[in-house]
Amino acid sequence: MNADSAPFAPASPPERLPGRPDVSIVAPVFDEEGAVDTLAREIAAAFAGWRHEIIFVDDASGDGTGARLAALKAELPALRVLTHRRNAGQSRAIRTGVLAARAPIVVMLDGDGQNDPADAPRLARALQAAPPGLGLIGGERRVRRDSAAKRWASSLANGVRRRLLDDRAADTGCGLKVFRRDAFLALPYFDHLHRYLPALMIREGYDVAFEPVNHRPRHSGRSKYTNLQRLGVALFDLAGVLWLNARARDPGGVDEATLPAPSEGA
Repeated sequence: MNADSAPFAPASPPERLPGRPDVSIVAPVFDEEGAVDTLAREIAAAFAGWRHEIIFVDDASGDGTGARLAALKAELPALRVLTHRRNAGQSRAIRTGVLAARAPIVVMLDGDGQNDPADAPRLARALQAAPPGLGLIGGERRVRRDSAAKRWASSLANGVRRRLLDDRAADTGCGLKVFRRDAFLALPYFDHLHRYLPALMIREGYDVAFEPVNHRPRHSGRSKYTNLQRLGVALFDLAGVLWLNARARDPGGVDEATLPAPSEGA
């Protein structure tokens, strides 16, 4: 699809009213009490001068994550804290944040602090300036700060996914992505949706693009998945996305009838 054209569904971003932010930053977190203070302050610093809101979605953490975030609200006026009553997973937390977002552009990043918020304004600026047919700009981690085993598993999964889905993504596991809110909400929802956003955007008729970003080591907490768990989930979800793509039909665009122009002298 030509990025200059609109996708199948006409874009309907939230109305830009006085005081409404231009960008919403969504960070899903689960048991990340050691990371959220620094991450929230880094996001606020990166978007200083922007009309923005910062939405942390606490996925029913069992540690002090929620209390730390609540304490930050007095310091960071743009901060909003949403809390799930029970654990529902990263994709549901992201969707909760996007549904609550008031801006037409959403920045998504992981809550463990490994994504660098300093990269986010560059991606957000690029999407703001892009034609409406570009639905997502994803980060690509050029230097991974993970264990060798995790890097190997990720490389294998990325290769298989890219070959089967042709989603143009070299690193769909990077948590830093910027997308149009209405485009995200047009996608079919399922658990682990966040791992397949480029493929699903393309399925919905949007173009996608990618930019190099920084990646940082994890300084607190622990990963919520093992490599074996990631592999099992990835294979199951990949089959589902292949099915969704096989069932998609392209209308080639949407036209709406208008009243004929009045004739001269009428």
